[in-house]
Amino acid sequence: MNVRPPAVAGTFYPNNPERLRETVTGFLEASISTLQHHSVERGSGQAVSPQTRVPPPKAIIAPHAGYIYSGPIAASAYVPVIPLAGKIKRVLIFSPAHTIAVHGLATTSAQTFQTPLGDVGIDQNAIKLALTLPQVQVLDAAHVREHGIEVHLPFLQEIASDFSLVPFVVGHSSPEEVNEVIEALWGGVETLIVISSDLSHFLTYEQAQQLDGATCAAIERLQPEAIQRDGACGRRPIQGLLLSAKRRNMSVVTLDLRNSGDTAGSKARVVGYGAWAFSEQVVSDY
Repeated sequence: MNVRPPAVAGTFYPNNPERLRETVTGFLEASISTLQHHSVERGSGQAVSPQTRVPPPKAIIAPHAGYIYSGPIAASAYVPVIPLAGKIKRVLIFSPAHTIAVHGLATTSAQTFQTPLGDVGIDQNAIKLALTLPQVQVLDAAHVREHGIEVHLPFLQEIASDFSLVPFVVGHSSPEEVNEVIEALWGGVETLIVISSDLSHFLTYEQAQQLDGATCAAIERLQPEAIQRDGACGRRPIQGLLLSAKRRNMSVVTLDLRNSGDTAGSKARVVGYGAWAFSEQVVSDY
């Protein structure tokens, strides 16, 4: 598989390049405006202070649903990345497996991933390094219809001028196994880590607020063991990142916490979304 074509263009996000670019920039501009002028109301009943300075992130957690539902929350995660636009050369994306069963972590044999905005090259050296770990395998079937990685690419393409991709679909694996891959590819400022995950699924609005609030608290406290089984579809990738964040004494900022009932869906049954930024620098105020 030399090229992995888009699988969810036209369903999860627009397949017209101009409309897609307008949609992504619209989300980013709205998020910037919100952070500058208002507090972001979070599903936990708390708010993110606009006075909080978010250091350049080493890693982010962002959702992967259709843009109409989770696009605004995903944009909140990508806004702090904008100042790093010229420095980011490699992006690791870890997504849970949605389409087939995967043992360990599945990467790709593709040379490029396509979106309506163009091609994103795969970092073959990083893939080779990851494949030295026993929990990593090449499994193209895991990527063919997987949306959890794809939906992040237009945001990255709009922000970063030139970057390569290192994609992983995470299946049956432990947080330690995910963490080992993260640490092996950690790199420096040139490497951004993206954890792709939604939160609770198909609860009532009030139930989602409660469970998502608990997941948010676990992330803020760097407590991977406190994330409940149904707290996030990307629980294992999140836990893997939190192991590094705790070990490295990283700071974490919650940027957004809402659900589909807040964006474009019914409040009867909702899906939760959150955005977090992790930095090796200390968070400070203006």
